[in-house]
Amino acid sequence: MNDLLNQISNLSTQIIGGAFAAHLFLFLVLRIWSRRDLHGIVGTLDDFTRGLKHRSVLDRRGHLTEQVDAFLSDVNDVLLHREQSAERETLKQRINVLDEKRSYLHSMLFETTYNMARNMIDAYPLLGVLGTILAIGAALQQPVDAGATVSGVEAIVGRFGEAIWSTFAGLICGILLMFVNSLLEPAFLRLSENRLQVREMISRVKHELILAGDKGAA
Repeated sequence: MNDLLNQISNLSTQIIGGAFAAHLFLFLVLRIWSRRDLHGIVGTLDDFTRGLKHRSVLDRRGHLTEQVDAFLSDVNDVLLHREQSAERETLKQRINVLDEKRSYLHSMLFETTYNMARNMIDAYPLLGVLGTILAIGAALQQPVDAGATVSGVEAIVGRFGEAIWSTFAGLICGILLMFVNSLLEPAFLRLSENRLQVREMISRVKHELILAGDKGAA
């Protein structure tokens, strides 16, 4: 048991460092994932609104969320002005482009993964404290010679540097990941908002251009 505690305590700092590297990689994957989905939304809305007479002229170098807002504004403008019959018919014919089953609108897996990555940041200080406790516990488990009344204290002092490094690593990794999360979180939340806006727009287009049209024809 003592050997196992020694091995774990000796590797605690390296384990925290490895978990930190894996966590950074997960944030990188989430960033690439969010950009891919956002590009999918922009591309689909671009196809959907192509041909509208009063479509917004955008700088393609601008942020993708600004392009999404502009496309949604163009669609809402057509829906608000019933006299734009040609544009409304164009949107009606292209409604299949906005099929809600498209993968970029499936947000549960992305949001669950991001929620896990964000909440697990709080575990790093705890991991550091756990490494410290394991180092102290391993020192206390060392055999004590007869008459050596301070050997346990000496063992703890001897391993105190190792215990402190574990706590230090946990705190530093947690702080760095909080900084990374603060940089990425606005983009991830904005992607969720864009998905919600597109779903609401799809529902409105179907209601006003298809369902309302069928009722009018009847």
